[in-house]
Amino acid sequence: MLHEMAQFITDTIFDMGYLGIFLLMLIESSFIPFPSEIVLVPAGYLASKGDMNFALILFFSLLGSIGGALVNYFGALYVGRKFLLKFGKYFFVSEKALNKMETFFAKHGAISTFSGRLIPGIRQLISIPAGLSKMDLKVFILYTALGALVWSIILVALGYIIGENQDLIKEYLSLIVTITLACVTIITAIYIYKQSKKNV
Repeated sequence: MLHEMAQFITDTIFDMGYLGIFLLMLIESSFIPFPSEIVLVPAGYLASKGDMNFALILFFSLLGSIGGALVNYFGALYVGRKFLLKFGKYFFVSEKALNKMETFFAKHGAISTFSGRLIPGIRQLISIPAGLSKMDLKVFILYTALGALVWSIILVALGYIIGENQDLIKEYLSLIVTITLACVTIITAIYIYKQSKKNV
C-alpha cells in the first residue's frame, strides 16, 4: 500500500520535471520519510533515454536535499531546542546534555553530518541534532551538500546504467548500501584515529 502510494506521488510529481525532483527530494530530506531511490533511480533511467539531463537531475536533487535538511535544522534549532530546554527533564534530556551535544557538533559536526547523509534511516535525522546543537550553518550546509551529492550520484548512475530492471536495481542497491556503510565506517575510523593522535 505504501509503495503504491509512493509510486503514485512519484509519477504525479515527475510530470513536473526538474521541479518535481526538487520537491520530492525536499520531502525526502525533511522529517517526512520518503526513500530517495524511488525518485533518483527512475530519474537516472530517464536520463539514459535522453528525456532528462543527468547534471540537472543532480542539481535539483541537491537543492531539494539541502532545503529539506534546513527544514529539520531550523525546526530543531527554534522549536526543538526551546522545547527540550523547557520540558527535556521529562524525557531525560537535560540542558547539560544539550550543551555536550553542542560541544560535540562544534568539534565533529562536519564528519557527523557528511557520514550521516550516506546512511539510510539516518540521512534525514542527522539534521536534527545539528540544529539542536546550533552547529555552524555554513559548515552544516557544506557537508550536507557533499553527502547528499555523493548519494545522489550513486542513485542516478544506478538508474542510468541499469534502467528499469527492478531485480538488478534491488540487488545492486543492497550492495551499494553495504559498500557505503563500510566506507563510512572506514572514514569514521580514520577520523577518530587522527583526532586521537592530535590529543596525544
